[in-house]
Amino acid sequence: MPAVVIVGAQWGDEGKGKATDLIADRIDYVVKFNGGNNAGHTVVIGDEKYALHLLPSGILTPGVIPVISNGVVIDPEVLIEELDALSARGIDVSKLVISSHAHIITQYHRTLDKVTERFLGKRQIGTTGRGIGPTYADKINRVGIRVQDIFDEGILRQKVEGALGQKNHLLVKIYNRRAIEVDEVVNDLLSYAERLRPMVQDTALLLHTALEEGKTVLFEGGQATMLDVDHGTYPFVTSSNATAGGAATGAGIAPWRLATVIGIVKAYTTRVGSGPFPTELDDEFGEFLRKNGHEFGTTTGRPRRCGWYDAPIARYSARINGVTDFVLTKLDVLTGLEKIPVCVAYEVDGERVEEIPWSQSDFHHAKPIYEYFPGWSEDISGAREFDDLPQNARDYVLAVEGMSGARISAIGVGPARDAIITRHPLLD
Repeated sequence: MPAVVIVGAQWGDEGKGKATDLIADRIDYVVKFNGGNNAGHTVVIGDEKYALHLLPSGILTPGVIPVISNGVVIDPEVLIEELDALSARGIDVSKLVISSHAHIITQYHRTLDKVTERFLGKRQIGTTGRGIGPTYADKINRVGIRVQDIFDEGILRQKVEGALGQKNHLLVKIYNRRAIEVDEVVNDLLSYAERLRPMVQDTALLLHTALEEGKTVLFEGGQATMLDVDHGTYPFVTSSNATAGGAATGAGIAPWRLATVIGIVKAYTTRVGSGPFPTELDDEFGEFLRKNGHEFGTTTGRPRRCGWYDAPIARYSARINGVTDFVLTKLDVLTGLEKIPVCVAYEVDGERVEEIPWSQSDFHHAKPIYEYFPGWSEDISGAREFDDLPQNARDYVLAVEGMSGARISAIGVGPARDAIITRHPLLD
């Protein structure tokens, strides 16, 4: 079995954790390849709900080896808190492996993230303030701190001194904040070394060896396609590559291994933070989706912006990622609507546009063109076969499948672990 990638096909929060959990019993390794603790997965197992922020959701499945690879930025305090919280609930976290090349979020990254966002005023991006962007910026500027550095105090101190030499000028002279002491940062990072050391490996070598041995490796993307730093709604994006291609660089494996790409889409659309959102609803229907879908951020608790399904976005994601299968989640949230709009194209300057405009300005002003489908009132949470769904629900699924660029292989009909319909096997 080649490597499998799961990616969000909208603006995040599509239910990637549940999709991972759906096939995790057939997986040997689950790898987080981008992002940090600025996003979360919620997985429901029985009566237990688990909110994961930095850890791969495969950590909840016995026998699976969870991996945090080089493309991730790690806040060690958050990581240890999350590990301890799971351990306290009886979850075995001893198999976690962390890349020595992953970059570390420090206190000055978090501080800069918050003060920079406030400084932007009306131009705020909607960052979570957890230091993700500044850490990736330091990585690209080659002044970052990597996991391996906390095991060598001399190297660590040298790197922190270099970074703070610049950042303290910004904090004091531009943002009117206090300077951060080198010792303060170094001592904090060194305090995690003993706990993290047993988990750290060359994860690129580990995963290459696993694939050579015929093991199944699942790459789990954080955030989503429309938040990708290159292919999303820039600048209202995350700071990493959240698309399938990011799995190759973010984990250090060969691109040709990525033969199966599973894209996750909600039966409607949400996003958190600023930026264009053509189908956004500021009315009772938006509140209906938010309330019925429990649309509040796993990490931040912020209410999500809600809108109807956007087929051009799904097609774009299918193309950018090479999606082989879609998982359509939260179909049950639409229950009770008399009619359900689907965005099939946009109107830009009076013209019909079938795909996402290449101009951000055009996309920002794009107006959705809708087709309407009859809704259903029957409870579908108990459906486990496609034919169990009401006719109108089946018609809706088939309609959005035809517009979205890849087959819909599974359908989520509720929050429970088994509340899913499988139309086609995700793994052959």
